[in-house]
Amino acid sequence: MFQRWIDDFKTNTSTTLRLSGLVVANIVALTIAGAFLCAAGFIAIAREYGSIYACLAGAVLFLVVALVVLAIHGEQKRRAEARRNEAAKRASQSILTDPALLATGLQLARVVGIKRLLPVIVLGGLALGLMAARRDDSPDDDGVDDA
Repeated sequence: MFQRWIDDFKTNTSTTLRLSGLVVANIVALTIAGAFLCAAGFIAIAREYGSIYACLAGAVLFLVVALVVLAIHGEQKRRAEARRNEAAKRASQSILTDPALLATGLQLARVVGIKRLLPVIVLGGLALGLMAARRDDSPDDDGVDDA
């Protein structure tokens, strides 16, 4: 039984390593191809307009690429934050509406008595309200200004 698991693990590991090696080789080849394309463009623009304009054209090209990557990163960050907030809302709602939790609370109220539990319920509600307010007012944890 364990031998089959070990064989599966070895097979999956070797396949993953082989595929990772192919991806690395592909990235290296694409990087070299991109470098040659940039050099060819630089030489073509330098022959036609001069080296200053060729440098400016290269700078503008990479600036545009950087801005596009920055825009994609910002959009992905915004979507991840929205998913995180949605998951937090679902989690907080599901805890309070869990039937097992409600049944346990009702059973506890029957056993102990509502008069004895009233101060505990009030303190719990206060603590829950403070935690909810604190979570809404807290700044972003990533330390990046969105301004």
